[in-house]
Formats: sequence, structure tokens, C-alpha cells
Amino acid sequence: MPKDPVILEGNGPRHVAIIMDGNGRWAQARGRPRLFGHHAGARRVREVVEACPELGIKYLTIFAFSTENWKRTQVEVAGLMSLFRRYIAKETRALDARGVRVRFIGDRVRLDDKLIDLMDNLEAQTAGNDGVNLTIALNYGGRDEVARATKRLAEDVAAGKLRPADVDEQTLPRYLDTCVLPDPDLVIRTSGEARISNFLLWQSAYSEYEFIDTLWPDFSASELARLCHAYGARDRRFGAVKA
Repeated sequence: MPKDPVILEGNGPRHVAIIMDGNGRWAQARGRPRLFGHHAGARRVREVVEACPELGIKYLTIFAFSTENWKRTQVEVAGLMSLFRRYIAKETRALDARGVRVRFIGDRVRLDDKLIDLMDNLEAQTAGNDGVNLTIALNYGGRDEVARATKRLAEDVAAGKLRPADVDEQTLPRYLDTCVLPDPDLVIRTSGEARISNFLLWQSAYSEYEFIDTLWPDFSASELARLCHAYGARDRRFGAVKA
């Protein structure tokens, strides 16, 4: 089969964010436990990361675990935490070798110390890389992020570091977990669900969205390329009207 044409940087999305949904249903459809699907989904991440440079994607943000996912069964949550630890330990060398810079966003308070250490080490080891910027949202929720950012902003106001009159819509982003990242151009959700599930609420105000039926373990680099090409054909006006 012919390869998808390469997206030249500037034509396609520079920052793609993905809500990786459907792991559990993918596994259940095969008569396997939900964690089997999560392991399959973790393997899919590597293919997507490797496809980014050719597609001109400089930033990739993936939704790995939400603040609401703690409501799942204890067995599934424990399995996911174990998977995260194994994934980071296994992929650190490969990510570093490919020049990927990794960051984590989300509240780390509920995460175990071993996982936090692995996250810190991966961030530190890849801090000097200038390839794809991979951001992993782990124990992340958009409302929680805005609440934490607002608290830090209020503390700076109370300490006299910031005047209330100077607070505007350009101020809050400096306190968000994503303060060093551009807003996503394209947000993709797999599995057929048409909702954003508390993901990048502030940052995605003008993002383009794609809700697709593919379950995450079946998502491929070729499908990512197709969505990037479709994005390139969209007319993005950001509220303005072209003359």
C-alpha cells in the first residue's frame, strides 16, 4: 500500500493532543480482562510518537489517567499504576535515544513514590532533547489544573507579587501545568465517544476536534496522518472573518 504523504511542518497541526479511549472495550471484545487492553494501548503510544516527526508534529500530549479514573475498581487502578511504572522504566532509554523530551502534567500527590521518582528521572534525562515534546497527563483533570493554578495565582496576589488589576486571560496560563507548551491545534478522541472528559479545558478553547470510532489499541500512524491531512484543509479563523 502507498504511504500517506508527508505533512510538511506549517501545514499540519504542530501540537496534537489525544484522549486515548477504548482500551477496556477492545480487550473485552476479545474475551480478555481490561488490563490486557491497557497494555495493548501502551504499546500503541510508541508507534504514534515515532510517527510525529514525519508529520510535522512537534508536541504530542496524551491523556493517560484522569483524576476521575480513581473511581475504577481497585484492581484496575493498581494494574494501571503498575503499567505506568513498567512503561516508564522500559521506554526511558528508547525515548531518550529518539530525542523525545518528556514532561508529565497533573497532580502527583496521590501517586506512589516509586512512580514519582520514575517520572522525575525521565523528565530529567530527556530535558536536553529537542525532538518531539511528549507530554503525559497522569492524574490529570482540567478543572483540577485550573483550580490549582488559580490557587497559586491567588497566593502571588496575596504576597504582593501580582496586582489584581493585572490579572487577565494571559495571566492564568502562566500558572497552568502546560505553561511551557503551546495550546493544542488538534484534539483527537478515540473509541466513538464525543466528549472531552475534563481534558485541557483552558488550552483547547480554539482547538480543532476529531472524534473517531477507532479504539485506541487499533489506532495507527496512518490514521494519525489522515487526521492531520484533514486538519490542514480546515479554515481556522479564531472568531474572525476573512475579508
